[in-house]
Amino acid sequence: MADPQLVMYDEEFKQIQAVIEKLLREANSKVIFLVDKNGQLIAGVGEVERFDTTSLASLTAGNIAATGGLAKLIGEKEFSILFHEGEKDNLHISIVGGRVILVVLFDNRSSLGLVRLRVKKASDELTTIFVKLMEKAEERERSGDTDFPFAEITDDDIDNLFR
Repeated sequence: MADPQLVMYDEEFKQIQAVIEKLLREANSKVIFLVDKNGQLIAGVGEVERFDTTSLASLTAGNIAATGGLAKLIGEKEFSILFHEGEKDNLHISIVGGRVILVVLFDNRSSLGLVRLRVKKASDELTTIFVKLMEKAEERERSGDTDFPFAEITDDDIDNLFR
């Protein structure tokens, strides 16, 4: 079966937010983003207002794609964890469940070891959430309900909203 269209439901979105908020605290990080592999921002916590989240999401996805190409050149499937060290801030980037990208920005108030430890636990929790989302999507596809949640809304309905 082809990958079904992933739809984010409120219940799972709240669970994702809770996991990354907990990771933000436990890893003593500044900001955390969750991005899909297409470069779309799924969620963000912390000092998100400091960043152009659209650019950050797309550049992160591009970074993963580029390093994926490097991995294939040397015979690896992918590099599941990337680390970029700066003068003040560091980026820890990891692939979660083969589907999404977890980005943790931290400074010298934390350490790479702590971030890696906390990211491992959060990744397991996020993977469980995304597995449930995929199961919902597959069930929707099997039942023949392939319409998107708002497919029944017409252009006239939208026009009436803005009158």
